[in-house]
Amino acid sequence: MATLAHKQHEPYEQHEPYAAAGASVSGASAEPAGRATHDVTNQPPPLAPYDASDDTALLEGVRREGAGWAVEDLRRLGRRAGSVEAQEWGDLANRHEPVLRTHDRYGNRIDEVEYHPSWHHLMRVAVGEGLAGAPWADDRPGAHVARTAGGLVWGHTEAGHGCPTSMTYAAVPALRRQPELAAVYEPLLTGRAYDPGLRTPTEKRGLLAGMGMTEKQGGSDVRTNTTVATPTAEPGVYTLRGHKWFTSAPMCDVFLVLAQAPDGLSCFLVPRVLPDGTRNTFRVQRLKDKLGNRSNASSEPEFDGTVAWLVGPGGQGVKTIIEMVNCTRLDCVMSTATLMRKTLVEAGHHARHRTAFGARLLDQPLMRNVLADLALESEAATTLALRLAGAADRAVRGDAGEAAFRRIATAAGKYWVTKRGPAFTAEALECLGGNGYVEDSGMPRHYREAPLLSIWEGSGNVNALDVLRALGREPHTADALFAELALARGGDTRLDAAVVRLKDGLAAARPAGARRLVELLALTLQGALLVRHAPPAVADAFCASRLGGDWGHAFGTLPDDAGLDTVLGRALSPAQPL
Repeated sequence: MATLAHKQHEPYEQHEPYAAAGASVSGASAEPAGRATHDVTNQPPPLAPYDASDDTALLEGVRREGAGWAVEDLRRLGRRAGSVEAQEWGDLANRHEPVLRTHDRYGNRIDEVEYHPSWHHLMRVAVGEGLAGAPWADDRPGAHVARTAGGLVWGHTEAGHGCPTSMTYAAVPALRRQPELAAVYEPLLTGRAYDPGLRTPTEKRGLLAGMGMTEKQGGSDVRTNTTVATPTAEPGVYTLRGHKWFTSAPMCDVFLVLAQAPDGLSCFLVPRVLPDGTRNTFRVQRLKDKLGNRSNASSEPEFDGTVAWLVGPGGQGVKTIIEMVNCTRLDCVMSTATLMRKTLVEAGHHARHRTAFGARLLDQPLMRNVLADLALESEAATTLALRLAGAADRAVRGDAGEAAFRRIATAAGKYWVTKRGPAFTAEALECLGGNGYVEDSGMPRHYREAPLLSIWEGSGNVNALDVLRALGREPHTADALFAELALARGGDTRLDAAVVRLKDGLAAARPAGARRLVELLALTLQGALLVRHAPPAVADAFCASRLGGDWGHAFGTLPDDAGLDTVLGRALSPAQPL
């Protein structure tokens, strides 16, 4: 054993016989010294640095939806998102996952989560660029569109840190249901200062918000929550007792939480640190071991005598928090569109530089069909995300028609776009072949992220049924939807036929067929937007495949006469490394 230990520490050259010229193993001659065996050829160069905002559909949509004033900042953010440094932050934040510290060295309960420095770098940029609550303090028309566009760009780094920024953005309209609380917290939630660490909220430069809705026994059926809210002697102040099942970003400063009060299910504001500087009871039992979204800590907190403030009327918790849900559903569409664009850029970059069977992959007819099909899906998702953001922006400013359109279209878009995410990222990964299957490529991380966005804020069934519920209880939403579709009437016969099928389907809507109906609704809406705003070749290929039935069951099955050159030229040519 001593001899073995000694040999393990010898210089490699002293006990490696195969490096000597002429040495042989089992009678075979070794290669002459100096002959390279690992020259790297036919591999693409690194993508970074690149400009993540160099996306024609994105830039056109931003201007169209009223945020043209933000383009210069968006381009600057795109260059930063595609930088080597920012791409490395995204990688490191997922390789070095959050760690839960329930107690300090002395045994005191602290319930804190430690993050890698890269997480804080990502968060600092995101909050500083207005991707959290900032639009609510911005009077410029298009402010909410600019935020969505910023997410479509900055999301090229990684997706996990988008969770606390999304919830912070979404918390503001719900908190406004209780004006005295909004007066205290909103200025800090809408600021652009990232100030991590648990301290008295009003002593910080900026705050982040989280959300605690689901519990073990019910999941999306939040009305079955068992967390109990007990009134105190102080009006509007309660204590909570219960266990939440899925509460992301436990190091946020405040949380909107649902609990059963004497009046029924109600919404509450729960700060991690109370106004007097003491820690509120927020016992983090564990962090979730998730498929993806690994950089973001999702937790199970226990409440036991936890101090909370009522938000909105008692017994109207779902009605109070639904505005938060609508905002985060938009962000699910945005984040899926971001994943689509990011993985398409990666696939196009690989195909541009990789040669197989005597030609670049990008010049192989079948690969061009695959990439063009992905490009159509990506552009449709981005265009819809920005249209939804425009509706949200105008609804905030009092446009009732846009509010009705937003109500129906966000739920439908959330259902369909997020459903397409996993299949899209899998196909984009396959464009890289084995190179895409290894972690170093980053593609497995994107693939694992995609299913979350369909599950978060209501799974597919929940969103599909929500569309039917809106159509049944709020008939003006259907009027707003068909008014939007009418703007493209006559632009494509396949689109016009789809609108007729949609009207017939809505008239006979049943829960069991909700997915099929909402899929048609979303595709028809995407087709109408592309007919109005995209080049004719793009709109024609989308309508032929998605609405006209000239399509297979996998990506890469566009009709032979689809304008692949136009589609690819629009989608891939801008995404060149800097």
